[in-house]
Amino acid sequence: MADAPRSHGRLSISASATPRDLLTPSPRLKGAWTAKVITLFPEMFPGVLGASLTGKALQDGLWALETVDLRAFGTGKHRNVDDTPAGGGAGLVMRPDVLGRALGMAARGTPDDPERWPRVYLSPRGKPFTQKDAQRFSQAEGITLLCGRFEGVDQRVIEHFGLEEISIGDFVLTGGEIAAQALIDATVRLIHRVLGNQASTEEESFSEGLLEHPHYTKPAVWEGREIPEILLSGHHAKIAHWRKAMAERLTKERRPDLWRAYLAAQDRDPDGDQEL
Repeated sequence: MADAPRSHGRLSISASATPRDLLTPSPRLKGAWTAKVITLFPEMFPGVLGASLTGKALQDGLWALETVDLRAFGTGKHRNVDDTPAGGGAGLVMRPDVLGRALGMAARGTPDDPERWPRVYLSPRGKPFTQKDAQRFSQAEGITLLCGRFEGVDQRVIEHFGLEEISIGDFVLTGGEIAAQALIDATVRLIHRVLGNQASTEEESFSEGLLEHPHYTKPAVWEGREIPEILLSGHHAKIAHWRKAMAERLTKERRPDLWRAYLAAQDRDPDGDQEL
């Protein structure tokens, strides 16, 4: 006897063309930021997004998550979503007619303006995802994310729907679901009231174009290593100066690309570190 379908996010697994609203037993707050995810594996969601602060915010209705099961829009008896690449080659390509139907469904009730509602395809050839992108997305009303699989999607879909291609790094995943969760997590935490202390988002890595300074807490001495004396001085101005200096030092050592951009933004000389 076959095992019964397992529950994922309080929902059983079955193909449906209707977007699924995940982990929101109570009505979402009016105007809540919403992520619509088009995927072959809706059971992967909410995944890590259902835990910790993002999960609590999801339960509280501060944001909403809907999945669109791509398989429901497939063709033929087996609901195929892919076919062989034109011109030959290895692998399979996701079909434009299938994706078009899914994207059309996801677009219902959303504004056409990409500033108000970005439509993103998670792609290894896309523009690198940055903190500025997360800030931009968090200020929109919501976002639609297309999770690719196989060798990718038909180029005509990207052009027809004006999809923004985003990459989370110079590596290849088996699909866009992990990338989608990373993008959503980075975005949702910037939404008002999701984090308890909004100031924490202002001091962390990339907020000013720098990596974050080192952190310490009790005990004052651990394994023979002491907390830097300046942090115990109570002199807030000196502490702030030390943290800024450490952030600059770490960025210069570990991310020369960020360091050059940071200096350029301040009209400082990358070599002499002087104002131009």
